Amino acid sequence: MDTLTEPAGTPTEASTGKLPCSERKVLVIEDTVTSAAVLARHLEKMRCTPLLADSGEKGLESFFCHNPDVVLLDVILPGIDGIEVARRIRQSERTGEWTPIIFLTARSDEGAIEAGIEAGGDDYLTKPVSFVVLAAKLRAMLRLAHAQQNLLLLTRRLDEANQKLRRLTNLDGLTGIANRRGFDEKLAREWARCRREERPLALLMIDVDHFKAFNDSQGHLAGDDTLKIVAATIAGSLQRPGDMAARYGGEEFAVVLPNTDFSGARHIAERIRENVEKLRIPHPAQGTAVHVTISVGGAVAHPAKFPAMPANHLIDFADATLYQAKKAGRNRVVLCDADAMPPASPASACASS
Repeated sequence: MDTLTEPAGTPTEASTGKLPCSERKVLVIEDTVTSAAVLARHLEKMRCTPLLADSGEKGLESFFCHNPDVVLLDVILPGIDGIEVARRIRQSERTGEWTPIIFLTARSDEGAIEAGIEAGGDDYLTKPVSFVVLAAKLRAMLRLAHAQQNLLLLTRRLDEANQKLRRLTNLDGLTGIANRRGFDEKLAREWARCRREERPLALLMIDVDHFKAFNDSQGHLAGDDTLKIVAATIAGSLQRPGDMAARYGGEEFAVVLPNTDFSGARHIAERIRENVEKLRIPHPAQGTAVHVTISVGGAVAHPAKFPAMPANHLIDFADATLYQAKKAGRNRVVLCDADAMPPASPASACASS
């Protein structure tokens, strides 16, 4: 029968249970009833909650059910032995997760110790176990687990802060939608994805008509307010989470539409144009209309058909169609099918509406 030795004499820090992380759950996987009972009594003195299992299978079930802070694991068990239990625990842990495992063994040969550590154990105690040594090792493992948890929490907070900072650096300070940097990253990412998946990609370039005249007559504060409203209207006209509206610069906006063919792009472009026109923002200085309007140019391409063409070449096509929309009288949509024209000729094969 395996035994555990009690400390003699004056109570020590270990015997009084002053652990740095009290009231923690400790899973004891031990098939010898007497040893398990003694371990449980000692753990209670340390203000830890013992969880008992008398086989490897029950130990694994208890581990996944209760998520203990430390595992005390006998090497020799009925059914699944302690080595395999440790291996399965380690295989189940996700990145950043770690539960200390201390092996309990009557075997002192180096081969058994090496096998246990190789399987995922962190330390070992040779039976009969000294209570003082048990308490000291538990205290050390709980400190390490506590430090590891703090490090993991700090890492997660740092990741969240970095993600927030990244989002902020990709947002336009005036309108709150994506800025040029966010647009460039999105276009490059979607170009690569659509090329890989052999799907179409549409890009819309949008310009607020006669905006300089609006600024000159109404003032820059009114111009900024108008840009905010137009940006919100453009973004609100998009219905899929993968679509993105961005401020390209000044009074010019861009919309990235992954997996969108020619007819779909024209439908979305018309919806954006109509929604802005419905705002009926007064534009006293506009020569062709009394309200703020936009011109939309767009291009649709299958990136897989242009293996050597960079993503920003799609901007050239969209810019060319935007120029045509403005030249044709503004407040209209002009699109082109980039698949049907050579890369050197972005100004042909257009359809207006």
